[in-house]
Amino acid sequence: MARTDFGGIACSIARSAAIVGDPWALLVVRDVAVGLHRFDEIQRDLGVATNVLSDRLQRLVSAEVLRKDRYERHPDRFEYRLTDKGRDLMPALLALMAWGDRWESGAEGPPLLVRHKDCDHITQPVVVCDRCGEQLTTGSVDYRPGSGGRIAPGTALIANVLKR
Repeated sequence: MARTDFGGIACSIARSAAIVGDPWALLVVRDVAVGLHRFDEIQRDLGVATNVLSDRLQRLVSAEVLRKDRYERHPDRFEYRLTDKGRDLMPALLALMAWGDRWESGAEGPPLLVRHKDCDHITQPVVVCDRCGEQLTTGSVDYRPGSGGRIAPGTALIANVLKR
């Protein structure tokens, strides 16, 4: 059975999921963001099969989320670094982490804390309006059609709802 091409759906969430919509991809980006840059470091940290890690790294490099820098020749060895596109993914990962801390960390509490370097405080990531700074929640937003929206597979009903 062929895999659905989420990248072809007129939805930014679907297109994003096509790149980072599996746990290994998200964990690879997390590892690179926290300072693991070499294949063997990432593989050792995640315990993922090498073929799976190779596939995810290749996909993330192809999508320009990561860049591949050679650090040694004979044999060629590479490090992986976040690109601008990868760095722009970090607020989404921080929001996902905050959700997991709240709903999935259990009695032990969060496994990782985020310190804001500018103020030196442990912080909880939140998504805020870029205009007024207020937190965005389900109840504080509604949705309007965008210029790239269309009625198509993956958005057939949403497009009709947004027309109202």
